[in-house]
Amino acid sequence: MSASTSWPSSLAGTPAVAVIERAIERKRLSHSLLITGDDHDILLAVAHAIADRLLNTPESSAPFPPEGHPDCFALRPEKRMRQISADATRDLIGKVQVSPTVARQKVAIIHECDRMNTSAANIFLKTLEEPPANTTLLLLTTRPYALLTTIRSRCLHFRFPGVGAAFAPDGWSSWLTDYQAWLGRLTEGVSDKKAVADSVFAAYGLTARFGTVLDFATSEIWKKQKTALTVELTDAEEEAMEVGIANGLRARLFADIERATRDFALPSLRKNSESARRALTGSVDKLEHVVGLLRLNLNESAALEEFLLSSLRLWTRKG
Repeated sequence: MSASTSWPSSLAGTPAVAVIERAIERKRLSHSLLITGDDHDILLAVAHAIADRLLNTPESSAPFPPEGHPDCFALRPEKRMRQISADATRDLIGKVQVSPTVARQKVAIIHECDRMNTSAANIFLKTLEEPPANTTLLLLTTRPYALLTTIRSRCLHFRFPGVGAAFAPDGWSSWLTDYQAWLGRLTEGVSDKKAVADSVFAAYGLTARFGTVLDFATSEIWKKQKTALTVELTDAEEEAMEVGIANGLRARLFADIERATRDFALPSLRKNSESARRALTGSVDKLEHVVGLLRLNLNESAALEEFLLSSLRLWTRKG
């Protein structure tokens, strides 16, 4: 029985895929794989490809797509805090302890495994130490070093890069253009109260537009992903997925802001401008600071507002 779930096209024929294919063929695949990379969708596609090859074999009584296979189980973050709870982890462990239904193997896919809370991680660690028979655990994460070291050390690691596709939600290109124009006005000089007020109001306008772009893009992506779902999720899992989409988009947008800031400063840096170098260094440091606060659940509008008001001071050239 040949596999019906293909590897992601960007990964087909890569050394990592070849190693996994060979291990499955020889029935020597590790019981626990830590699958990491920058794009969760790519990681999930890899997990489905592995699950298909493990579950849909000539010995299986019936073929199923991995996401709907009776012997393939999933553990996902839940609710707005996007945590994997101890109870949900125990529930998964109970399922993989039972004999398979139609296949010779069982597969468990742990989405964003770095979202396990402390209790869940310790419970799961015991399963890694004494894995159930005929079971493969696939742990997916874009943040492997947020996992317990003891969990990482008990898994075979595979890293898969993202496809690096361009990303531009509606309204975002014009936002970046207007942001660079705003920086340009600051460097030309803000010499009176009216100019200062205009610059501050423009910063708040950029903040408001950022929120609109993020909300609209999140809504559109969530609609598409929800339509494409082939499994039924709980309300808590759906809420966590939508928040995860927003967080991923937010990270990309802030990365674009850093690139736009560097691109704006580049002509001055080529002229060995010390003021541009200081402003760029200060801006990047501030951006890294607010992105760190975002990971601690600071509101993105508050983070961007803080960054832009700091930029107002860093880039302003007084007349």
